[in-house]
Amino acid sequence: MYVIKVGGKVLDRNLPKVVESISRELSKTPIVLAHGGGNVVTEYCRRLGVEPKFVTSPEGIRSRYTDRGELEVYVMVMAGKLNKEIVAGLVARGVKAVGITGADGPTLIAERKKRIVVIDERGRKRVIDGGYTGRVVSVNSDLLKTFLSNGYTVVVAPIAIDDEGNMLNVDADQVAFKISSTLRVDKLIILTDVPGVFVDGEVVKHIKADEVGDILSKVGAGMNRKLIEALNAIRSGVGEVVITSGIVEDPVGEVLRGNGTVVSQ
Repeated sequence: MYVIKVGGKVLDRNLPKVVESISRELSKTPIVLAHGGGNVVTEYCRRLGVEPKFVTSPEGIRSRYTDRGELEVYVMVMAGKLNKEIVAGLVARGVKAVGITGADGPTLIAERKKRIVVIDERGRKRVIDGGYTGRVVSVNSDLLKTFLSNGYTVVVAPIAIDDEGNMLNVDADQVAFKISSTLRVDKLIILTDVPGVFVDGEVVKHIKADEVGDILSKVGAGMNRKLIEALNAIRSGVGEVVITSGIVEDPVGEVLRGNGTVVSQ
């Protein structure tokens, strides 16, 4: 079984070919597809008169700040437009597909970030309310397994729910890693807009779990987080994690032909 995560930039630039590539592999293995799409959320926020807000962490990571108004747009775009466009693309290719969010089931249980530390415009640390952003703490795989056992490909939007019933914006990478760890899949494929993990200007073909710590200081913050999550996934029983480009002709096929960066034991 595979979990495949498709980033928002890949959806923008290569959705038809990604869907076609995934469709070809479904005769060989079941697939859960997790997707991002924050750039589309930003576009629709502005269309609807909701100015998107972004914050920067002390580590230099820029992320979306989700207040109540933005949460409404986030849910509409992620669960509606993007999720169903992917499902429709799969169905058009003869695939049995169903789209869900983590609130369905529920499948993704998260903790709301009550407070977050940000760097303000003067470069100082400041603590602000966490809004409606969460961290996935557990995956209830019952609904996923029900669909998979009946031959469906499951497309998951990055919306989780907390114990108070709040829907939350959660990181799509984290969703993919948590699902893959819970299902202990053979392969987790992260489709990005780069061909793999770059160190000293070159793509590293293979990273062993015990080498991840040495590489973290040599990559950017976004890839750093992916590698930490990849290490956690491998330690949780995932066979291997592949980080590779989703903006090629046959993204999944390229993975199976050995392209990208493989993280494994």
